[in-house]
Amino acid sequence: MRPKRTEAAVKIKTRRKLITYLDVLDQPLKFNPFLFSRTFLLWAVLGVAGGIISGVYWITLEMIMHALAVFEGWQVIPTMAIAGLLAGFVIHFIGDPGEIHLIVNNIRFNKGELEPKNNPSMILSSLLCVGSGGSLGPEAPLVQVTGSTGTWLGKMLRLKGEELRSVSIAGMASGFTALFGAPLGGSLFSLEILHHKHAAEYYQAIIPALVASCFSYLIFALIMHLGLGPIWDLPAYVMEDKFDFAYAVLFGIVATLFGWIFIYCTKFLKSLFGKLLLPIYYKTLIGGIILGIIAFYYPLTRYFGHHEINELLLNESSLKFLGAILIFKIIAIAVTVTSGWRGGFIIPLFFVGATLGLIIHQIFPSTNLPLAIVTSMAAINACVTRTPISTTILLSTLTGFTYFIPILFASLTGYFLAPRIPFISSQMDKF
Repeated sequence: MRPKRTEAAVKIKTRRKLITYLDVLDQPLKFNPFLFSRTFLLWAVLGVAGGIISGVYWITLEMIMHALAVFEGWQVIPTMAIAGLLAGFVIHFIGDPGEIHLIVNNIRFNKGELEPKNNPSMILSSLLCVGSGGSLGPEAPLVQVTGSTGTWLGKMLRLKGEELRSVSIAGMASGFTALFGAPLGGSLFSLEILHHKHAAEYYQAIIPALVASCFSYLIFALIMHLGLGPIWDLPAYVMEDKFDFAYAVLFGIVATLFGWIFIYCTKFLKSLFGKLLLPIYYKTLIGGIILGIIAFYYPLTRYFGHHEINELLLNESSLKFLGAILIFKIIAIAVTVTSGWRGGFIIPLFFVGATLGLIIHQIFPSTNLPLAIVTSMAAINACVTRTPISTTILLSTLTGFTYFIPILFASLTGYFLAPRIPFISSQMDKF
C-alpha cells in the first residue's frame, strides 16, 4: 500500500506546485517601467509554438505531396479516389473536425474556445486531402490547430472571457502567418474573418495576434529556410496611367462576378451532396474520383496553387487553355469544399484570380498585366471571404506589389459587391 500512497502524494505535490506557479503568473510584474509585461511572453510562446506546428505540418505535407506526385496521367484518378476514401474514414471514425464555419462560430459564440480534440482528425484528413492534390490549401488546418493551441494554453493559465478569446485568435494568426509569411496580413485576417456585417470585432486581440504572428514567422522561416521576399513571380508594376484606379475597380467587378459563380456553384454542389444519404467516406470517395478526372485532363488544376501560380505566370498559355483552367479550377474547388475534403480555399481562389487576370490581358493586350492579375486575385478573395484589408496586405506581400492602393480598390469592390448572404455562414448577423 505504501507505493500507492507515495504516488498519490507526488501527484498532489506536483499539482500544488503548478497552482503556485499559476498564482505567480497572475500577479503583476513589480518594478517594471515598461509596457512590456508577462502577457507578452505568453503571446511569444504561442507564436513559437505556432511556428513549430506550422513547420512540422508543412514538412510532412511536402513529403506526402512529393510521394504522391509520381502518380500522373490516369493514375491520378485512383490516387485521389483512395486519398478521399481514407480521409473519409478518418473523419468517420476519429471525428468530424468541421470547417472554417465551425472555427468562426466557436470564436464568436463558444466563448472563444477552439477544441484541441478535433486536431488529430483535422491534421490527418487535411494531409491526405491537400497532399494528394485537392483544390484546398493548408491554411484552414493550420488555423484550427494553432488556434486550439492558443485555447489550451489560455486554459492552462486560467484565462477567461476576452483574454481567452484573444489568445485563441492570436494562435489562429500565428498559423496563418507562418504559411503566408505576412505577420500584419495574417493578424488582420484572423480578425476580419470573424467580422459581423461591416464591423471588425475583437479588436483587443490585434496586439496579441501581431506578437504571436511575428514570432511564428521567425520560427517558421528558420525551420523552412525561407527568404523574406515575394513567392509569386509577377512583373514589376509601375503606375503609368492615372486611370489605373478605374481599371482596378473594373477588373474587380469582373473578378467579383466569378466570385458569385464560385459561391453559387458551391451551394449547388452542396445541395447535391447533401441529398446523398451516405456515410462521409462515400462522399469523399466520389469527390476524389471527380477531382482525379479533372486533374487527368488539366493537371494544372491539381493541388492548391501555391507553386502552380508561378507555373501559370511563367508559361505562355492560349486563351482557350486559360478559359478551361478557370472553369475547371472553380469546379474543382467547389467539389473539394462540398464533398467533405478538408482544407482552406484562399490560395486556390488566388489561383483563380491569377488565371482571370491573364485572360483579361490576353483579350485586352493594352491592359497592365500585373495590375489585372493582382486586382483580380484581390477582388475574388474579398468577395468570398469578406476580408478586404488583410487580402490587400497579403497580396502586396506575396506578389511584391508595393503600390497597394489599387489592390485596396479592387478588394473593396469585391467586398461591397459580394452576395448579401455570405459564403461563410457564420459571418451573418449574431443570433
